[in-house]
Amino acid sequence: MLIDTHCHLDKLDLTPYNGDINGAIDAAALKGVKQMLNISVNLEDIDTILSFTERQGVFASCGVHPLHKEGLICSPEPLITLAQHEKIIAIGETGLDYFYEKDSAVHELQKHSFAQHLQAAGTLGLPVIIHTRDAKADTLSLIRQHGNPSSAGVVHCFTEDYEMAKAAIDENYLISISGIVTFKTAQELKDTVKKLPLSSLIVETDAPYLAPVPHRGKKNEPQYVADVAQFVADIKGIRYEALLEATAENFHRVFSKATPEQQIMIKA
Repeated sequence: MLIDTHCHLDKLDLTPYNGDINGAIDAAALKGVKQMLNISVNLEDIDTILSFTERQGVFASCGVHPLHKEGLICSPEPLITLAQHEKIIAIGETGLDYFYEKDSAVHELQKHSFAQHLQAAGTLGLPVIIHTRDAKADTLSLIRQHGNPSSAGVVHCFTEDYEMAKAAIDENYLISISGIVTFKTAQELKDTVKKLPLSSLIVETDAPYLAPVPHRGKKNEPQYVADVAQFVADIKGIRYEALLEATAENFHRVFSKATPEQQIMIKA
């Protein structure tokens, strides 16, 4: 089973599909994608996020991106309430971003919001989806202080070093690899992926961002997760099918609210 573990369906360019999200989902299914996780970056759009989960095999998260300053979470309660929805299987996208946001006062707000997400996820026993850029020490510190290693989660679109990946894995987190790994400039990431255990890896697109080679210059789509998976399989020196089997097993182990009867997106 091929899974796009992180995409933003509400932000896709649907021009090639006459504005119909089902066209993009069907195109992904033709590439073997059986499930996808549609990621929330703010709570204002959660109804739109959830509308896509009417398709079998499409799931959602609820959370606020650290760069969404005006909506950062002050309490875990709104997340706990939203996550009662049967198709919400994770908390996030949350975390810290010191790359685009340089204001230390905003960093403090990000840290507080991140802690609320971690607490909500721990209370619910759901995985948390983490965004982190230039904030390695604080991200790991907050995971250790407020995270629940039993439900843990994923460090998405991983671009940090091997040491951070190993530290996150030690806290029971998965490492999610995006199309960035296919870029010529990403040799350090390729080296990290080669060293990481297969039992800790999943793949994603982060569509519509970060289209992998050979689609650079285009808007990313969930169907391109197949290219990411093939590239990771080549780095690991394993068969494509073995990579799919392992990453699907990893995803379902951590995102366990995605029950087996919901797993098929499109029937043959």
